[in-house]
Amino acid sequence: MTTLQQPIVSPFTAASTASEVMAGVELAGQLAVVTGGHSGLGLVTVKSLAAAGAQVIVPARDPQRARAALADIKGVTVQAMDLIDPDSIRAFSAEVIRQGQPVSLLINCAGVMASPLARDADGHESQFATNHLGHYRLTCGLWPTLVAAGSARVIAVSSRGHQIAGVDFEDIDFTHRPYDKWVAYGQSKTANSLFAVALDKRGCDQGVRAFSLHPGQILTDLGRHLSRAEIAAFDVFDEHGQQKVVPEMGLKTLEQGAATGLWCANSAALNGRGGVYCEDCNIAAVNEVESGRRGVARWAVDPDAAQRLWQLSEQWTGMSVR
Repeated sequence: MTTLQQPIVSPFTAASTASEVMAGVELAGQLAVVTGGHSGLGLVTVKSLAAAGAQVIVPARDPQRARAALADIKGVTVQAMDLIDPDSIRAFSAEVIRQGQPVSLLINCAGVMASPLARDADGHESQFATNHLGHYRLTCGLWPTLVAAGSARVIAVSSRGHQIAGVDFEDIDFTHRPYDKWVAYGQSKTANSLFAVALDKRGCDQGVRAFSLHPGQILTDLGRHLSRAEIAAFDVFDEHGQQKVVPEMGLKTLEQGAATGLWCANSAALNGRGGVYCEDCNIAAVNEVESGRRGVARWAVDPDAAQRLWQLSEQWTGMSVR
């Protein structure tokens, strides 16, 4: 199961930045779609791709806000889309297909974390619905454009938070067990990793490879649902109230945090190695010991769990890749 889930020789480290990873990368003529691309890690990702010559589409729940954040970046357009709204995703995907340009990169960077219990229109828990089902629908909706690229990559931004919990297939939506916002978050991040495993299996013969990753521990708008006490417990601030930067411990700048996703999207070192979970600009080893440490939990790269999640996602959304 873990033949490919082993570190390789990489010129980059935990401290590498987006600009270092993208040095020499040419993306002229290529189209990328980046969810969450108007803030935080997504914004750095969009700037980096555009600087390399790519055209970038940023789907956004609040297009006006997104356009304001992206106004000074050449080659970037914004279209309306809400990850928790299937009709919105369907309309966005149809518009991208109508435009007729293949999508070489789909970077699923948007997400929610540790939010209060809420449900989508079908009753699914909102973190799972947004972080996994929304991106699953988007990938399926854009599938013809990804295949048309001839060589495309789909990047799922997971998190070390996946180590909190695997997918509870008996009660994904917390209809029987008490809701725990961190368990729900961990479950959704495990789903991101399993999604990449399952998608890569289905897409590799059509030229579409998939990867998941942990970007690092960076305090962004993702933490908007956290209290001051919860944020303080992460120990991300120094005595002067500034965010700590200790990349080898996962405490990174936005530039460092975006590096692994960009490496997954563009590195030739990953040719033929799809379906793997990455961190620190490398493939992560399996962590068999404890949570909160480097590596990927075995449950997040288990092919049987990935297959089960895919089949359930097909059932719940009525969508798949062809």
